[in-house]
Amino acid sequence: MKIIVVSDTHGNIGGLRQAVRDILSTGDIDLFIHLGDDYDDAGVFEEFEQTYLRVPGVFSSFYADRSVPNRRVEDLQGWRFLLTHTVTSHANDLPDDLKPEALIAGKQVDAVLYGHTHRPELADKNGILFVNPGHLKTEDKKGHSASYAILDISGNEIKGRIVELAGGRTLEEIEFKRV
Repeated sequence: MKIIVVSDTHGNIGGLRQAVRDILSTGDIDLFIHLGDDYDDAGVFEEFEQTYLRVPGVFSSFYADRSVPNRRVEDLQGWRFLLTHTVTSHANDLPDDLKPEALIAGKQVDAVLYGHTHRPELADKNGILFVNPGHLKTEDKKGHSASYAILDISGNEIKGRIVELAGGRTLEEIEFKRV
């Protein structure tokens, strides 16, 4: 299964469209995941008739909407993924929101997909894969170029890459094996 993970598009619909075009030109994608800022930006995937999952960013009006899950755990190919905008609980959380710290400490997830920091990351932390795809803004004051993550799931292994939007250069890679 091939998954593309994006975050922090912040209304840059043109950049997201270009990313989707570029990504789809490389082959079939099974699923797109958008991790917030901005929730409505994920509608771009519908233009390309792509399957997607999404969660809102912590400052989105959707974050206060109890009918929209702020965090979700998804079973994909037998792996349990936490989809969240923040890697920890946030002051804007609703009382019933999943608590990332509890899920991580209890090893209730295999991977944590998050955004918010605009800093790309692929890391194995105590047997849990952490993935932050970075951001897809045209300009960012945090010093990182626009990027996204590609996750290839095969059996008990995930091969992950962070890819720079402009030029498609691989910034980070990881081969993560579930124990």
